[in-house]
Amino acid sequence: MKALVYHGQDHFGIVERPKPQVTAATDAVVKLSKTTICGTDLHILKGDVPSVQHGRILGHEGLGTIESVGSGVSSFKLGDRVIISCITACGACHYCWRGMPSHCTSGGWILGNTIDGTQAEYVRIPHADTSLHHIPSATDTAVDEDALVMISDILPTALECGTMNGRITPGASVAVVGAGPVGLAAVLTAQLYSPVLVIVIDRDPARLAVAQRLGATHIIHAGADGDVVRRVLEITDGRGVDTAIEAVGIAQTFELCQDLIGVGGTIANVGVHGGKADLHLEKLWDRNVAITTRLVDAVTSPMLVELLAAGKLDAKALATHSFKFSDVEKAYAAFGDAGTSQALKVIINFD
Repeated sequence: MKALVYHGQDHFGIVERPKPQVTAATDAVVKLSKTTICGTDLHILKGDVPSVQHGRILGHEGLGTIESVGSGVSSFKLGDRVIISCITACGACHYCWRGMPSHCTSGGWILGNTIDGTQAEYVRIPHADTSLHHIPSATDTAVDEDALVMISDILPTALECGTMNGRITPGASVAVVGAGPVGLAAVLTAQLYSPVLVIVIDRDPARLAVAQRLGATHIIHAGADGDVVRRVLEITDGRGVDTAIEAVGIAQTFELCQDLIGVGGTIANVGVHGGKADLHLEKLWDRNVAITTRLVDAVTSPMLVELLAAGKLDAKALATHSFKFSDVEKAYAAFGDAGTSQALKVIINFD
């Protein structure tokens, strides 16, 4: 089979690899029809994720068709159309029982990290019963498969790490710092909780325009619209926001969230931080502020599938570019230079 393989910092390419086989009773092998690229994949290519060894097949998102299953798999059979979760869950360990499968002792984020991933024609999925989701039947409802790919990662990440960890309630004010794919998914999922203000802050006017189409009540072009903190205080009548969602992963944006949060508010960190960020307790200690962190557990994925099927989320709007798998390196170039290409999520289709 053809697979996209990491060869070390800034080196990757399509190679021929043996088709994966079922090696445990709980495994399934999926033939991919679609995959996509995550910002984490770019971090891997930069050499920022030392757990990824040279020779690893990249990717942790996608959907396809069950090719084979182990004898212990009961929820899926040959020919089933499935969505692959970025989180592999055994469903039985200490962390899975606590509702944190991202820390599963034999799973978690392993696809495209410590085992071969989804940017290939076939992928082996451990713990298939608790790591795959059925695609809604076309006889029940038709859901665009480009939108369903978002179930693999960014929709549950935005909902669980941003919206739910941000404790958004009806009538609340929300600031989303960073209008990349996950930040925009947070704009979508925040509206499930009926906030009255959704303020999106970014440096890219094209992404801000998308945020507005997806339901942002206010957009702030950082660097062009003056003092961001002053603008947010003007919008919130001087109170600051009830929820600040950090969706970039750098020190400046985490510290900006501390300046935007109001009394009794919650800062929800979603971004992947590779360096330190200052925590200004001298400003926050008496303001009843909570700070939350989380890895996506993908426990909300079944609900999100239902919401997509019911037309309650416009996730298709996040898929801006489409490539054949043979052009996957061009897809990486477009995704890596989003400022020029205006790419959000790029969909990679298998022939």
